[in-house]
Amino acid sequence: MNRREFMQISAASLVAASATQSNAQEKKPNILWIVVEDASPHIGCYGETTIDTPNINALAAEGIRFENAFVTCPVCSPARSAMMTGMYQTSIGGHNHRSQATSGKGGGNTDYYDSYTLPKNISMVSDLFRDAGYYTCNGANPDCAKAGKTDYNFVNPTSPYDGADWRDAPDGEPFFAQIQLSGGKWRKGSIESNDIQLPPYYPDDEVMRNDWAEYLASWIKVDEEVGQIVKDLKNAGVYDNTLIAFITDHGISHARGKQFLYEEGIRIPMILRLPGGAQAGTVRNDLALHIDLAPISLALAGAPIPSHLEGQDLLSTSRQSREFIVSARYRCDETIDIIRCVRTPRYKYIRNFLSYRPHLQRNQYKDGKLIVQQLRTLHEKEALTPFQDRIFNPTRPPEELYDLVADPNEMTNLAGDPSFDNVLNEHRARLYAWMRETRDPGLIPEPILEDLGKEHGSKHAAMQSAGMDTVISRTIDVISAGEQNQRAKLIDALDDKDPSVRYWATTWLGNLMAVEHIDMMEAHTKDSNETVRLAAHLALCKTGNHGAHLPKLIEYVEHPNRILGMYAMNAIEQTGILNNDVKNASETALKTPYEFTQRYGRRLRAKCEAL
Repeated sequence: MNRREFMQISAASLVAASATQSNAQEKKPNILWIVVEDASPHIGCYGETTIDTPNINALAAEGIRFENAFVTCPVCSPARSAMMTGMYQTSIGGHNHRSQATSGKGGGNTDYYDSYTLPKNISMVSDLFRDAGYYTCNGANPDCAKAGKTDYNFVNPTSPYDGADWRDAPDGEPFFAQIQLSGGKWRKGSIESNDIQLPPYYPDDEVMRNDWAEYLASWIKVDEEVGQIVKDLKNAGVYDNTLIAFITDHGISHARGKQFLYEEGIRIPMILRLPGGAQAGTVRNDLALHIDLAPISLALAGAPIPSHLEGQDLLSTSRQSREFIVSARYRCDETIDIIRCVRTPRYKYIRNFLSYRPHLQRNQYKDGKLIVQQLRTLHEKEALTPFQDRIFNPTRPPEELYDLVADPNEMTNLAGDPSFDNVLNEHRARLYAWMRETRDPGLIPEPILEDLGKEHGSKHAAMQSAGMDTVISRTIDVISAGEQNQRAKLIDALDDKDPSVRYWATTWLGNLMAVEHIDMMEAHTKDSNETVRLAAHLALCKTGNHGAHLPKLIEYVEHPNRILGMYAMNAIEQTGILNNDVKNASETALKTPYEFTQRYGRRLRAKCEAL
């Protein structure tokens, strides 16, 4: 039954046609994922009382509601890349937001496009369902009149979807469908802002309250859309034979939400309405991830589950409950950051690998938000509480630890409390072991990783090569040495055979302004690796030697590895220097084909012109 027939036939004939379809599908349930953008679980079935969400509540009452569900990355493209492969975005090399794209905002790094294709041994979930005899589709809004959002950090060898609308599935053929809803990105409604109770880590300010009121209103719209989707499925006679999975792609887009690893960023609603209403009314408190949807759905469809999938079939009676989940944040658009967390039922451990940088670095996307602009204004007026102001501190603690039972808003960092040393050590050890075991590429500087991906065919293949697990360990060690001002270890690491280790050793000597080791940093301006050379020039600028080394940074802006050019602009911004040379570099950046290099150019040019 195609879309035109669905819209034209009478209600009576629709029921008859649907009955035939339902009988043909008895052994293969339909699979539908409803994916909402930019929203945390501020809905009735999760305890929200300011608004009413009856349709989502009803879906939860007929299914399984996961109280502790999370994403593996709190920004859309890495999270969606993970969701559609059933693997951590780190495992497939898709961890940097809008990277490995051949068009759009992430396009432009043409010399590296061949390495962006998903490796042959890793398939998109839609391809796995197509192999199992399913019609695959991805639509926007309940009517699915157009294709839905993808935003993947990889290129799929084949077209991932057969169409946009589940109603276009051939008669007798089950469907694997996604419906993308704009969610928190839709800001055309509002509720009474006086009813809003903001989290304590945000100021009780009119701008903040109005923004939260618009956000909650977006949930009312989502609820209406879910009601329409359910109605359409019932009218088509396929509702009872369809798995409906309801999630968001990550948390609310706010200063501590989207892009960051606090609960506001990584915790999501996750509801499964099983065929036939099985397990209706179940509430589960075990740790779940959005990448679990892939094995769950494949298992229900009776399709093979590839062994490389890192999600779990949460409905399997043989599975063991997770002891912890890991979520990770890397570069978001032009803003370079490296954060990971380990989340157990009670504690959250956050590791800030760029602790020498502020929480709220400059970012065109976030800085364009009225709420962030208002927070910066309140910061400048010294109108924030010390905790609310913390996001503007020039540096961050390398480690954060929160007791989520006693402190659900994650406001008291226990990492410096000796009574929690055992908890801290346990969570740190879990993270480092996970990074080694999964070959997490996040500490490999992106320009270096780009070259490795080109050399090995993909970033995934590069990280699977011999010795990369020990490189991860050595990069962790040298970053830790820098944080602890262990200069002897940094000096030793300057001679490491791997450029990533040399990069971090050089970077930290610059952060520590180790003027007594200028000669060693000078030597690395001639390192065999260009990314290390760039790090050495930045380190020397930080020690006050910018006269000779700022021009060297500028030389990299037009580098054919566009990621290295972006890193050069990031380095220039870190120097804090604003002069004609920087303005000229900004003009050069604006002429490159890489959007995220251009963003640095626009920002620095504006600063230079404001002098």
